[in-house]
Amino acid sequence: MLNLGDKLPAFDLLGVDGKRHNQFEYADRYAVVVVFTCNHCPQSLAYWPRLIHLLEKFEADNLGIIAINPNDAAQAPEDSYDNMLKLAKHHNLVERNFRYLHDESQELAQKFGAQRTPEAFLFNSKRELVYKGAIDDCWENANMVTRIWLEDAIESALDGIEVDFPEIPAVGCSIKWKK
Repeated sequence: MLNLGDKLPAFDLLGVDGKRHNQFEYADRYAVVVVFTCNHCPQSLAYWPRLIHLLEKFEADNLGIIAINPNDAAQAPEDSYDNMLKLAKHHNLVERNFRYLHDESQELAQKFGAQRTPEAFLFNSKRELVYKGAIDDCWENANMVTRIWLEDAIESALDGIEVDFPEIPAVGCSIKWKK
């Protein structure tokens, strides 16, 4: 389980673009967000447009966002790699250069201590964990959001300052672990 200040773990995962991706691709990024998410959870589905918006908003600031599906497809067939491809096509993820990776072994989710989808982890330029938890305070309706925790944390990390609220409990579906 990652604690604040811990380093971004190594990974090598298959993406929806058919290629394998690892942490070294983000070596030049000023900050990196890793979001454990999926294809079926209502909260995860609600946050896809917001995550895309965050990437577009901060891409010029050299932010990297990596979405990772940790769910066991035997427990949640909607979260199979084939269904990840469908979701990626629906949101044009490959064209947007938005990484959506499959943690089939669930080892990375276990290293992070991720429990929910979606659950965000933000790493600063030194790849130290500076924020973990919820994306914002209203998954049901983006227009009703009053606290943009992840976005505020990103701005702090990009500015090189400490995040005021480093841990906010994530709201979402529990990760579907292998039996």
